[in-house]
Amino acid sequence: MTSVSCKVEGMHCTNCALSVSRYLEKKGMENVNVSFATEEVSFTAPAGADSAEVLNGINDLGFRVVLPNQAATKVPVYQTLTFKFFFCLIFTLPLLLHMWINWHWLHNPWTQFWLSLPVFGMGLWHFGKSALRSLINRMANMDVLVTLGASAAFFYSVAGALINGNPDYLFFETTAAIITLVFLGNLLEEKSVKQTTTAIAELARMQVTTARLINTDHGHEHISEVDNQTLRPGDCVLVNTGDKIPMDGTIYWGSGHINESMITGESEPVGKKEKDKVIGGTILEEGSMKVYITATGKDTVLSYIIELVKQAQSDKPPMQRLADRISAIFVPLVLSIAILTFAGWYFIGHTPVATAMMRSIAVLVIACPCAMGLATPAAVMVGLGRAARNGILIKGGHTLELFKDIKRVVFDKTGTLTTGKLTLRHYHTTLEDGVFRKIVYSLEKYSSHPIARSVAVLWKSAGEVALQQVREHKGLGMRAKDKEGNEWQLGSFRMATGLTEDDSHNLYLVRNNELVGWLDFADEIRPEAPTVIQQLKASGIQPVLLSGDTSRKCLELAAALGITEVYAEQSPQQKLEQIDRFVKEAPTAMVGDGINDAPALSKATIGISLSDATQVAMQSANVVLLNNHLGSLPLALGLGKHTYLTIKQNLFWAFIYNVVAIPVAAMGLLNPIVGAGVMGLSDVVLAINSVRLRYKRVVSAS
Repeated sequence: MTSVSCKVEGMHCTNCALSVSRYLEKKGMENVNVSFATEEVSFTAPAGADSAEVLNGINDLGFRVVLPNQAATKVPVYQTLTFKFFFCLIFTLPLLLHMWINWHWLHNPWTQFWLSLPVFGMGLWHFGKSALRSLINRMANMDVLVTLGASAAFFYSVAGALINGNPDYLFFETTAAIITLVFLGNLLEEKSVKQTTTAIAELARMQVTTARLINTDHGHEHISEVDNQTLRPGDCVLVNTGDKIPMDGTIYWGSGHINESMITGESEPVGKKEKDKVIGGTILEEGSMKVYITATGKDTVLSYIIELVKQAQSDKPPMQRLADRISAIFVPLVLSIAILTFAGWYFIGHTPVATAMMRSIAVLVIACPCAMGLATPAAVMVGLGRAARNGILIKGGHTLELFKDIKRVVFDKTGTLTTGKLTLRHYHTTLEDGVFRKIVYSLEKYSSHPIARSVAVLWKSAGEVALQQVREHKGLGMRAKDKEGNEWQLGSFRMATGLTEDDSHNLYLVRNNELVGWLDFADEIRPEAPTVIQQLKASGIQPVLLSGDTSRKCLELAAALGITEVYAEQSPQQKLEQIDRFVKEAPTAMVGDGINDAPALSKATIGISLSDATQVAMQSANVVLLNNHLGSLPLALGLGKHTYLTIKQNLFWAFIYNVVAIPVAAMGLLNPIVGAGVMGLSDVVLAINSVRLRYKRVVSAS
């Protein structure tokens, strides 16, 4: 199977995106995601499928496919919605004037014809082409309704002008007004929806900057300014106060304070020194440093975040499936209602042909399938964008919908509820002190557990011992052999079971099944942890502690935080079983950061990981707290619930608008011109309601 990603230009409304999506699904493509706002399209082509032919088919629909290695084409001014709207407006305004001003020449049928003709021509060029292609591909879209409505009014007016010129038969202004107002609606929708993607745009702008490249010649450094996109891993750059870090890298000289707010949501600058990693796009607020570039282009943290947010925004929550199914039958249904409206008023109501036709046209132009297509994506884009700006990376729109049902949040202990920045409090060994340190360092340097990382930093200078067959066992610790054949084990109390009954230590060192030492570490509770636990409890969400640590330490931590449900000394398999049981009882979120948490994170309804967690944990999680701050958790829960609420509001508006508006038009209570204007504004209402999420006060309790 082949994954394909590209941009598709020329999608002027959400119905266009739906047409592309239906086309790809019809061709057998899988995992189809189409975003009107970002113009991003991705899908998976099954084995044997010709993806090039499929992309050509999208071009045949009237859009322009732009592959990743191609430059985006500059759209000519005359093809923009802005130009088309103002072009039509110039001719439409005089046509509408005749209804209020009694100028004889404005009432002349052929004056009205020539004024409406350019507008009708522009409408056929824009909506007619799209309508024809959609009908050829048997995927009727909204443009079919607009084209039919405008064409019916235009050709009926031409017939009236040719036969007797009676004003009762002339509806040229209706033709022009429908097309102009729909252009206005599309233009407003385009601009409103673009507001929902500002978070990605802001992140993308951070990628573009200049860099001071350091070139060394015979021991002398030369500085030259280059575009950061030309940098490659291994390059060295100079960064001074006020500069943007050009790409991801490691500091090899100097220090400073870096503003990482756009990545992590943290407003306070972060202190950085030699050997610390820096993220491209962040700003050095104070200091000077030289950075060794480690990642460029799509390999950078910023690119990874942007790509994940784009993928998440195009991911359809389950609620959208209902709207998509209704949208698929919407246009044929409206056409049927329009025909029945005409027939009913003409044959049963005995109204004139012109009256019956105007009411039928009103049905066509008041209907708005775009509203149903826009309801969910607009809210999801804003919700995910706000989350990203606050250092919360949510992988998928479906995750947002799951947040609303969460009844329990399960926490790991070390590195999650505690800081994970451990300090050695005490140690004891029956070995020589130097040998003990070497063995411990040599084992722990292979582990990513917070305790192991602390030991590795602390005792790196002690040297190391050559070990063989080094293995990390999830939930237990490290095992290895030395050249003499001694078998070493270093890990939790469970590794020393049967060798001692004292479970109060963090690490136990065992040689050939004999306990030869132990270590104690002090680990502080995260400052924000008590507040987070209280907020969750106030929201009716039950906090649970699930850890591989000893019962004594888990109970002490739980008592300090107010957690009443505790599961200690759990292996990865036991954690997985506990989460499986929790999920069956009620929707459950899991917060963890270690390798041993990865299976449980995958099993939970929502897996949440901190940004300094292991890569395995981050990949297993649905949500990553990029600022490594547990305080973001209530905001993530609140954003999920409020985004879901906004989706419900949008879908309610989209459905109720069509349910009410179409019958009102069919009953003859709505002028087609008013209908076209209201139809255009319906999408704008949804976009504005969605954009409110950017500023709305969000609390998980609501």
